[in-house]
Amino acid sequence: MRRIGQTVALTLPVVLVTTGTLAVTRVPWAPPTGLDQQVVAASSGDGAGIGRSSTAASTSAAKPQDGLAPQESLRVALLDELRAKNPSAALDLLERSMREQPSLTPYCTSLATELGKAAVRKYQGDVQRARSFARPVCDGAFAAGVVG
Repeated sequence: MRRIGQTVALTLPVVLVTTGTLAVTRVPWAPPTGLDQQVVAASSGDGAGIGRSSTAASTSAAKPQDGLAPQESLRVALLDELRAKNPSAALDLLERSMREQPSLTPYCTSLATELGKAAVRKYQGDVQRARSFARPVCDGAFAAGVVG
């Protein structure tokens, strides 16, 4: 019995350290290296950058329209994206915008909630269909908007 205890006492720390190290290496602590090149492109001033496409909706999220505050401009772009495509596309745009413009993160929850409500309106009150697009953007505020 003593031999088994010694074996466990010697191997258990090795197993724990190894599994802990492997777990930490699989956590996405930093963005993939491909994004590093895109960040450089985003700062070059040519309009191309992380997650930007040539559509008017994503361009309008980057620039204030007609004197609107940046969060209002983003809100308009998100609702246009939701109307033109689907809630998933709007949530993608919201997620990209939060990553590209960290100064807008205080508005993320309210924007996602408004997207949830707009999704229910788009699908004529079909909460189940609107909820099917939910994902954890801005702490699940989209799902809260669908329900409430």
